[in-house]
Amino acid sequence: MTRLLLTLVLAVLAGPAAAADSIEFNRDIRPILSDRCFACHGPDAATREADLRLDVREAALKDRGGYHAIAPGDLDASEVVARITSDGDDRMPPPDHAKPLSEDEKQLLTRWIEQGAEYQEHWSLVPLSRPEVPDVANREWVRTPVDAFILQGLEEEGLAPSPPADPRTLVRRLSFDLTGLPPDPALVESFRETPSRKTWEQLVEERLASPHYGERMAIYWLDLVRYADTLGYHGDQVRSVSPYRDYVIRAFNENKPFDEFTIEQLAGDLLPDATLSQKVASTYNRLNRASGEGGVQPKEYLAKYSADRVRTTGSVWLGMTFGCAECHDHKFDPFTAKDFYSFAAFFADIRELGIVRGANHIEQLPVPTEEQAAQLQQLTREIAAARSEYERTSPELTAAFESWQQEVLRQAELWQPLQVTEAASEGGAKLTVQEDGSVLASGRNPDKDVYTLHANIDLPAIAGLRLELLPDKSLPAKGPGRASNGNLVIHVVEAVVAEESVPWESATATHSQNNHSPEHIINGHRNGWAILPQTGQSHHLVLVAKDPVALSGEGPKTIEVRIRQNHGNGHNVGRFRLHAASTPGAGTGNEFASPEVMVLLQTPAEKRTDDQRKQLDNAFRAQTPLLADVRERLGRLESAKDRLEKSIVTTLATKATEPRMIRVLPRGNWMDDSGEVVEPAVPHFLPQPSQKNGRLNRLDLALWMTSRDNPLVARTFVNRLWMLFFGHGLCRTVDDLGSQGEWPTHSELLDWLAVEFIDSGWDVKHIVRLMLLSNTWQQSSNANDELRSRDPFNRLYARQSRWRLDAEMVRDNALAVSGLLVDDIGGSSAKPYQPAGYWAQLNFPKRTYQHDKGANQYRRGLYTHWQRTFLHPSLLAFDAPAREECTARRDRSNTPLQALVLLNDPTYVEAARVLAGNVIREGGNTTADRLDWLYRRVLARAPSDFERALLTDLFDENLANYRSSPKAADSLLETGLAPRRETIDAAEAAAWTAVTRAVLNLHETIMRY
Repeated sequence: MTRLLLTLVLAVLAGPAAAADSIEFNRDIRPILSDRCFACHGPDAATREADLRLDVREAALKDRGGYHAIAPGDLDASEVVARITSDGDDRMPPPDHAKPLSEDEKQLLTRWIEQGAEYQEHWSLVPLSRPEVPDVANREWVRTPVDAFILQGLEEEGLAPSPPADPRTLVRRLSFDLTGLPPDPALVESFRETPSRKTWEQLVEERLASPHYGERMAIYWLDLVRYADTLGYHGDQVRSVSPYRDYVIRAFNENKPFDEFTIEQLAGDLLPDATLSQKVASTYNRLNRASGEGGVQPKEYLAKYSADRVRTTGSVWLGMTFGCAECHDHKFDPFTAKDFYSFAAFFADIRELGIVRGANHIEQLPVPTEEQAAQLQQLTREIAAARSEYERTSPELTAAFESWQQEVLRQAELWQPLQVTEAASEGGAKLTVQEDGSVLASGRNPDKDVYTLHANIDLPAIAGLRLELLPDKSLPAKGPGRASNGNLVIHVVEAVVAEESVPWESATATHSQNNHSPEHIINGHRNGWAILPQTGQSHHLVLVAKDPVALSGEGPKTIEVRIRQNHGNGHNVGRFRLHAASTPGAGTGNEFASPEVMVLLQTPAEKRTDDQRKQLDNAFRAQTPLLADVRERLGRLESAKDRLEKSIVTTLATKATEPRMIRVLPRGNWMDDSGEVVEPAVPHFLPQPSQKNGRLNRLDLALWMTSRDNPLVARTFVNRLWMLFFGHGLCRTVDDLGSQGEWPTHSELLDWLAVEFIDSGWDVKHIVRLMLLSNTWQQSSNANDELRSRDPFNRLYARQSRWRLDAEMVRDNALAVSGLLVDDIGGSSAKPYQPAGYWAQLNFPKRTYQHDKGANQYRRGLYTHWQRTFLHPSLLAFDAPAREECTARRDRSNTPLQALVLLNDPTYVEAARVLAGNVIREGGNTTADRLDWLYRRVLARAPSDFERALLTDLFDENLANYRSSPKAADSLLETGLAPRRETIDAAEAAAWTAVTRAVLNLHETIMRY
C-alpha cells in the first residue's frame, strides 16, 4: 500500500505532461545511477556491495533469493524502490556515501521501473549512424544542418534564436576563433559596409586558409597531448620537441585528414618508408613527463610512463577516463584493469629515456628546415667532390709516398719520446701520465693554465722539441684541446735543461688556425697557436733551437718543459706527448707518425695486409704537402657541415624496439609481479580490431582508432570542436563521455557531425566550416531576460557564448594591436620577459632564466617556453595548464591578479608604450582623434562619449604628472627592448601610455563575444 501511495503522489507531483512522457535510460536514469549507485553497485567487482550490480540489466533484474532489486513494471516487488524511499537505516544511497536523492530523482527512478526498466547501451558507445536532419518550421533560418538541429530544440521549447551579431562583433569573433588574433580594423570596416552572405563565406575561407589558423588549433591540441619543453619530474630539464609543435601547426594548416593525423602520431615510425614528418609526428609518444634523475627506480618509472600514455591516449582520442582502471576495474564505466594494461602493452616497444635498453641514450631526430636541408645537400656534394680529389692517385703522390716512408723512419731515429716523470697544472687541472707516455688533462679546466712537466732524457744535446697533440674520447669534441669545440691555444713553450733555457729559432706545425700561427709562440704574439677547424685529430708542433744546448755530466739527465696557455675560456691542451731531438733540422712536422703507424712502417711491405696498406696511405695523405690545399678545404667543409648539423633542431624520436613484458599490476603496485601477463588489446567492450598474425602494435591501434566501427573518436573530436566555437561541448564534459559525463544537450546533432566527419574523409576544416557558416554560430551573445531565466547556461544555444580569451591569445592580442607581434610560423620556443628569481628553486642543475632579446621576445604565446614545474607566470595567471596531464578544457577564472598582469607585466607595459607611440604618430593631432584611432585599432569601434570623457581626463591628469616628473616619464618609456622614438615628447608619450594601458586592460579587449 505504501508503495502504491508513493506512486500516486509522485504521479500527481509530476503532472499530466510528465506522466505521459517516456523515460529514456541514457538521458534520465543513467546519470542518477552513475552518480549515486555505481560506486558500490557498478563494474568494479572488488568494491561491489551485496553482489548487486545496477549497471547491467540482467544483473539488476535477477532473482536474489525471493526478491528482485528491480522488477520491471512491479514497484512492490522492486527492492530499489523500497530503499530509495525508506526513512530508516536501510535507505539508499547511505547518508555517508552521497547526497540524498531529490524527489524528482526518486520520481524518475520509480517511473522508469514502472515503465519496464529498459536499459540502453551508454550513448557514447552506441554504434554511429547518421540521424535525419530535422524538418523545422522556420526553414529560412537554416544555413547548414547544424541550424536545423539547434532550431528543432528551440522550437520545442517555444524559443526563437537570437538575432545575428553586428558585423564588427562577427569579424572579431571569427578572427579570434580561427586565428587567435584580432582582425585588421580595415577588414572590420569593409565587412560592416557590405555584410553579405557571400562576403561572410569569403571571410571564413580566408581565415581557414590563414597560416595562423594552424597556430590557433595547435594551442588546443598541445593541451590535449600535454606538450611541454621540459621533462616534468625532478629537475624538469629541457628537452627538444619543438618540431612536433611545428608538425601539428602544419597538419591543421594543410587540413591533414584526422585519421592520418592520428596514425602518424601514434605510429608514424612504424609506417612503411616513414617520412621525416611522420617520424616527427610520433614524438607524441615521447611527450609524457619523464625524469632525468640518475637514481630513479626503473620499474617504478616504467609504470608511470606506461600509465601516463594510457591516460592521455584514452582521453585524447576516446574521450574517456581510462586512467581510472589503473588500480582496479573502473567504478562507473566498463573498463577493467586488464583493459588498462592490455592497452599499455601497445606502447611497450618504446625505448624509454635513460632507463630501458640504452641507459643515458636519447633518440634525438634531427629536423632541418628546408634551407638547412638544402645547405646539407650542397655541403655533402662538395665534401664528396673534395674527398674524391683527396683520394686520387698519381705518379707524383706515389713517389712522395715512398719518400715519406723513408723520412718517417729516419725521423723516428732522430726523435726520442720523453719519459714524463712529473706533471703539474697551475690552474688545478689533473695531469695523468698514460701508458703510452702521453699526458691527459682532466678534472678542473681553468680559464687559463700553465703546465710544468719534468722528464728523463738520454740525448747529448737538445736541438728541437716536438709537441704531439692527441685526440681523446674523454675530451670535448674528442680534443685534443679542452675548449668546448676541442680547440686549444698555446702561447709559450719553454724548455730548460741544466738550468739553461733553450732559445727557439723557428716553429712549424702540421696545421694552424687562421691568425694563430705557430710562429706566435716565438714572437710573443697574443694570438698564440691554435688548430681550428681540425679538432678531433692529431697535430704536431715542432720547435727548433737556434743552437743545440748540450746535456753533459754523468748520471740521469732531465728536462723541464712549461706550456703556457693564456687565451682564456678553458682553451687548454687536453692530451699530448713530448719528443726531443739532438740533431739540428730534425723535421718540420709532416714526417711524423703515430706509434701505430711506426709499427706498420717497420713491417716489410710484402707482409702488409690490405688494411695495413690503407692505414699507411691514410697517414701519408693526412700529412703530405701535396694535398695540403684539398685537405684544408675538406676540413673546412666538414667543419661547416658539423656546425650546421649542430644548429639543426632535434626532436625526441619514437623508435620501436623489442616490446617488454607487460603485466597487470594489482592495485597499480609496480613492485608486484604476480599479475597476469597481457598482450596488446583494445577495451573488451568496444569493437575489436581485425586480428593479424602475431602481436598487435601501435599501427594496429591507430588504424582501430579511426575505423568506422569505433564510436568514440569522431564523437570526441567534433564535440571538442564545438566547444572551441560555442564555448562548451554538446556533451559538456568534453573530457569524459562515459557514465560520469553529461548527457549531450543535442545528441542527434553530435552523432550527425561525427558521421559527417567520417564521411568527409575526416576533414577538420569541413566541420569547422559547417559550424561557422551556421546562423547558430553567428547569433549575438547578448541574452535577453527570458533566455537568462529559462536557459542561464545556454544549453539550448539560443545565443552565442562569450568568454575570456585563452592565455596565449591575451598576450598575442596586446602584441598585435601594438605592432610588436612577430608572426613567423614555427621554430624553437621563445622566452619572453619573466620576473627575476622565479626559477630560484629550479635545480639539478640550477638555472637562471634569460629572456630573449631579439625577435623571439615578440613571438606568439604558442611558442613560449613551457616549463612544466614553473610555467610562465603570465600564462599561469590566465589559466594556461602546466601540461603535466591531458587538458581537454581549460578553466577560466576572473581574478585581480589578471588585471595586475595586464597593467604591470613588462610585455603589456611595453606593448602599451609602443601602442602609445603609434597613437601619437598616426592618430591625428587632437585627443579626440587619437582616442578614435586607438579604439579602432584595439576594439574596431569608436569610443562612447562616456569612454571618451573618462580617458581624456586620464590623459590630462597623467600629462600634468609627467610634466612635473620627467624622470618617471623616461623610466616608463624605457620599458622593454623595443627602441624608443626620441622624436616624441616624453611626457606626452608617457601620458598616452597610461591611456593605452587602461584600454589594453578593458574587459572587452580580452573577451571573445
